[in-house]
Amino acid sequence: MIETVQLTMITGAALLALVLPLLSFLIIGFWGNQLPRKGDWIAVSFTFISFVASSYCFINTWNQKVHHFSINWLNTGIIKLSAGISIDNLAALMLVLVTFITTLVLIYSMEYMKGERYYHRYFSHLSLFLFSMLGVVLADSLLLIYIFWELVGFSSYLLIGFWFDRDTAAAANKKAFIVNRIGDIAFFVGIMILLTQFRTLDLNILFGVEGSGGIVQHSSTHINTIAGLCIFAGAVAKSAQFPLHVWLPDAMEGPTSVSSLIHAATMVAAGVYLTARVFPLFSPEALNVIAIIGALTSFMAASIALTQNDLKKVLAYSTISQLGIMMAAMGIGAWPMALFHLVTHAFFKCLLFLGAGSVIHQLHHVQHKHHLDFDPQDMRLMGGLKKDMPITYAVFLVAGLALSGLPLFSGYLSKDLILIEAWSSKLILVPVLLTLTTVFTSFYIFRLIFKVFWSENKLAGLYPDLNVKPHESGSLMTGTMIVLAVCSTFIIFSFNPMHGTHSWVIEGLKTPVNPLNSPSVALETAELWVPITTVLFSLAMIYLAFRAYVQQKATFLSEHNFFYKFSFNAWYFDQLYAVLFVQPLMRFAGFVKWFDVKVVDGIVNGAANLVLGFSAIIDWIDRNIIDGFVNGLALLVGKIGNFFRGFQTGRVQNYMALGVLGLILIVVLSYIF
Repeated sequence: MIETVQLTMITGAALLALVLPLLSFLIIGFWGNQLPRKGDWIAVSFTFISFVASSYCFINTWNQKVHHFSINWLNTGIIKLSAGISIDNLAALMLVLVTFITTLVLIYSMEYMKGERYYHRYFSHLSLFLFSMLGVVLADSLLLIYIFWELVGFSSYLLIGFWFDRDTAAAANKKAFIVNRIGDIAFFVGIMILLTQFRTLDLNILFGVEGSGGIVQHSSTHINTIAGLCIFAGAVAKSAQFPLHVWLPDAMEGPTSVSSLIHAATMVAAGVYLTARVFPLFSPEALNVIAIIGALTSFMAASIALTQNDLKKVLAYSTISQLGIMMAAMGIGAWPMALFHLVTHAFFKCLLFLGAGSVIHQLHHVQHKHHLDFDPQDMRLMGGLKKDMPITYAVFLVAGLALSGLPLFSGYLSKDLILIEAWSSKLILVPVLLTLTTVFTSFYIFRLIFKVFWSENKLAGLYPDLNVKPHESGSLMTGTMIVLAVCSTFIIFSFNPMHGTHSWVIEGLKTPVNPLNSPSVALETAELWVPITTVLFSLAMIYLAFRAYVQQKATFLSEHNFFYKFSFNAWYFDQLYAVLFVQPLMRFAGFVKWFDVKVVDGIVNGAANLVLGFSAIIDWIDRNIIDGFVNGLALLVGKIGNFFRGFQTGRVQNYMALGVLGLILIVVLSYIF
């Protein structure tokens, strides 16, 4: 029997926000080709209504009571599972963030994807992606989260391989799917451990309201730590953390607008959200593991971004690096700061990708107009675009300053809070790696800006007889980027541009209480010198990049240098995994194929051939001996019958003649014998 509780306006609005993207996916998926504009207006309007509903939930939930609606789903007598939605501050914040950014990305896509062969499929798949992510955010149980988690993975598989007729895109979506399965298996094991331990997967029962007072906090055991680390492994894969980060750079094969959504507020953010949601599970030892993995990931990815020449890959490694910072913040107990950085990062990283998409889009036009053959994502062929694309340059610069963590921009507020907490923690490796990451970040993002928008136009040098100047993108693309640029400044988050402690995001998020993992306390001295030091380092790196890529008066690492090659080849992870896993698995698969073809099929085929040969012999014996004897005997009897039938003529003369011949024969025989 299904028991229901009464829906409220808040939970009803949340359900509406969840269901509308699913309807959009179904309508455009089935009838998109018959609809005006192939149904893109349905995706945009439904997502916008979803954003309005989310805003209603946010206004009525933020710093107020938690809203929960569920129905009994499964009752085995021992285990009772429910299905429903729960809206606390964290869920409300993510709800409005995801729907707002998706609305902007869809509006941008109406121009960016114009003329695309699979136009309606793009909007259909993006709607499914949004539905999946909202399901992860709103689900009130770990089992429901896991179901939507898998749906997020499937949706990203469709979007990364959107241009499925390209071999590289097909390989990229398979790689993303397989790597994420590794984490998903660990996630599922963690869920099963908790179900066995507590007989429930309801988040409010496990962790209490807003992460405090649940049964997990009252039964801290090593089993809980193992379960927490298993679930964290799922987040490692989804958020592209070391050592499962290798799928995200390859995922750039999808449309850039998809990349902006994946990197800003959906797929990769899901890992950080999940880690935050199950935070009370983590013991101090588990948090140390999370902090070290996050810090190592942030440093590794930032060091790789220093030397990449593909515009989108620089941003991809930047995302991995920033996610590492968030995970490290979780590990040191800076739970609200990690989520604050998730929010600020969502805006400026989405803007960076949309800006990159604007550049690539216009270079594609140049390519097609003049029938040229070049890579529109290769930064070595760009330069001087700030004059041709001033709006794109301006918003890209804002996002770059926010990513660098300079004052007046959102990234400064959130990242400095994390660094202050890091330098107050006991793990000295974490703040060192995060500070180096901050330094590298300023260098690689301004290396990108200077190479793309400053210096001379490389394409004009390559094709001097052609007018290869790109134009600024249209109003749909530039309009959405301007909105995101405003959201990348401090004003959205705090009236104080120099400190984010009193940001409404920080004040609305409280660290889940667990006796074992109480939050760290920031040192007052760190609050003073950390911001000053990091800003000075960042400005120094920007100046160094300016000297190297604009003035050409400083040199970066030579391409023949070991460290350059190490960075350019992404620490050789792909090659290492190829040697350790891919090639052995391919050889094993080859052996299994040989065993199947030669041994299993050989035995089956040999037995079949033996049976066929034996059957042929039996057939020959049957036809030539048994049937031959029977047929020969019948023929003999027939011949004898025919012979004697010749004597039965019915004529007296014949009988008399035969009698005379018989008499003569008797006389002759008597005479002889």
